[in-house]
Amino acid sequence: MLCDDSATVRNALARLLESDPAIRVTLRAGHGAEAVSALARLPAAERPQVILLDLEMPVMDGMTALPLLLRQAPRPAVIVASALTQRGAATAMAALRAGAVDYIPKPDAAGGGLADPAFRAEVLAKVRGWARVGRIAVPAAAGARAAPARVPRRGMKAIGIGSSTGGPAALAALLQGLDRPPPVPLLVTQHMPARFIGMLADHLDRLGQLPCAEARDGEALRPGRLYLAPGDRHLLAESAGAGLVARLSDAPAENFCRPSVDPMLRSLATACGGAVLAVILTGMGQDGLAGCRAVAGAGGLVMAQDEASSVVWGMPGAVARAGLAQGLLPPAGLAAQMLAACGARTGPAAGHAA
Repeated sequence: MLCDDSATVRNALARLLESDPAIRVTLRAGHGAEAVSALARLPAAERPQVILLDLEMPVMDGMTALPLLLRQAPRPAVIVASALTQRGAATAMAALRAGAVDYIPKPDAAGGGLADPAFRAEVLAKVRGWARVGRIAVPAAAGARAAPARVPRRGMKAIGIGSSTGGPAALAALLQGLDRPPPVPLLVTQHMPARFIGMLADHLDRLGQLPCAEARDGEALRPGRLYLAPGDRHLLAESAGAGLVARLSDAPAENFCRPSVDPMLRSLATACGGAVLAVILTGMGQDGLAGCRAVAGAGGLVMAQDEASSVVWGMPGAVARAGLAQGLLPPAGLAAQMLAACGARTGPAAGHAA
């Protein structure tokens, strides 16, 4: 289902989506109220699996329509479309907290608009992926969390996490699968527009599992905290006495990305002497593969998201096919493995670290 106040945009998106023979656009709406009404009139068996929902519309905007759409059974996967602005990023993250599974930043005319190849690839990948996996299951209670796997306890000094397409939902599920903060710093590289990174950090911080923020050059990396690579800069780690400090780099893009997962993981493998756990989540391409080779070669551990829960099994699939992953699990299972690998014992949820 397409919901956008512009008929031109609806038509362009319909052509884009139906260029994939596996996708069929069954409903179109010009505002939220029309979308809610159209969906309610359909028999449950005929309702769309995925809704692409614009956030800024007259009559009823996307944020107002979102909870009404999510009440339908079967519950659809709602992907919100937002402007590529700071305000658009904030609204998109608010939509994720309200139940949307993902977001798509609308490209402006200067970037090629809806004809931009990167935008087209992202839309198709997210619609196909969310139709396949539905929603990433988030445990409702500590008792529902996966039991810690039997993984070696290596005395880890850091955890490095890489993600791309579908990553914000996977990261949220991973954090919500933790019953306490890991006793090491967590470094995350997520491929997304620069304006969205700060909003993602705030979104993850509000989950309450552990403090999350964009990394700052030269700051000490503290246990039980998550540091996101800022927009358009690689996040690296450097040893400093018994601990680690963050370094931000303007080095060229790797795997067509900056920030890129590979330089982050390579730096962790060196700075931690191999005492590092690499976790690769859903995403297109193979960013993280070379970094995981470095981690494994230094004696560290590598884990990856399983295919069934991944929106796109590109990045984790590359690591799995290379024989580097010592565990393939959905985000909640990976959370338990992270704690086990660091020697942390499970117990009542701890919330933010002191």
